[in-house]
Amino acid sequence: MRKTLLILSFIFVVLSVIFSILPLDTLALLPIGIALVLIFLTFKKSDTNQRKLTKWLFAIAYICAIFVLGKTYLIKDEVEKDQQFEQQKIDTKQEAKKELEDLEKDLEGLE
Repeated sequence: MRKTLLILSFIFVVLSVIFSILPLDTLALLPIGIALVLIFLTFKKSDTNQRKLTKWLFAIAYICAIFVLGKTYLIKDEVEKDQQFEQQKIDTKQEAKKELEDLEKDLEGLE
């Protein structure tokens, strides 16, 4: 039972690390929570001299949780307005308007 829990804990810790790195926001908390529960159960099933690996897995899972929460709540995504693009858009619109006026004048001259 302990080995099964340890293997599952290890798998979920690896998933936690992967999900923490990917931009999945709070979805990464799901494998972290499952990993913490499995690690806790493994810790309880282990003897005192077998708990070294579970302590490391606890540390990694907590670091992943702190990283995900920090990334979610401390880093703000801001969209900056591109002034150069806005100016190009205005210039293009004015050029198109001028071309249409020139075409209208040419059509009036042909009639």
